Amino acid sequence: MVILRVPLCTLPVGIYCYINIPTPITHPTYFRKLRIISGTAKGHKLCTPPQQDSSIRPTADRARESLFSILGERVKDSQVLDLFAGTGALGLEAISRGAQQLALIDKGHHSLDILKKNASIFPLEYLKNKKIVIIKDDLKRPSFIKKLPVSFTPQFDIIFADPPYDQDLSLPVLEYINAKQLLTDDGIFVIEERHNIILPEKLTHLECIDRRKYGQTRFTFYHSIKVITQNGIHDTTF
Repeated sequence: MVILRVPLCTLPVGIYCYINIPTPITHPTYFRKLRIISGTAKGHKLCTPPQQDSSIRPTADRARESLFSILGERVKDSQVLDLFAGTGALGLEAISRGAQQLALIDKGHHSLDILKKNASIFPLEYLKNKKIVIIKDDLKRPSFIKKLPVSFTPQFDIIFADPPYDQDLSLPVLEYINAKQLLTDDGIFVIEERHNIILPEKLTHLECIDRRKYGQTRFTFYHSIKVITQNGIHDTTF
């Protein structure tokens, strides 16, 4: 196998990739059904891992649709961070619905290959004023902040995290986002976990404002504690 080092390789216009990729790429056929639900790329099918590959767990269409119904107009013109991106279904759904910038973070070669393929579904014209970056990073020891292009601000309007269920990474990632204060004052951080995992109600800079269960999946929503209305009540309105 030959490894190509690509410090900054342009995919379609507006998409950049900071990863090492194997070439030629030969993977099993991808056959799980996954698609963009709404927006500019509505209906486009996403490349997904083979059924036997349990290292990538795409968020089901129904759960994703419910999640974006909750987020609503917050998505438009937002800067989005997708951790443990896998297929990129969450972040790319956000771009399709009007997000301005997206950082997709993962470490596996299969995931990075899938992310590149899926990021290429958007019309070039649509990406002229948008940016998608794909960054290889081990989120057990995060360093992606240093790899972000200068066009990205140090805080994000929407953060998604969908860590592997069997590695108990939800709390460490939550604590990392909290410590680095990566969420904007009115941003939303969404962690996807097993339905029986209950994450903390409150951290130094983040507070849980909602929990939603979809089958075996639970979404936990966090807001910045800085978001307070004039009467001193936390604004938890979606």
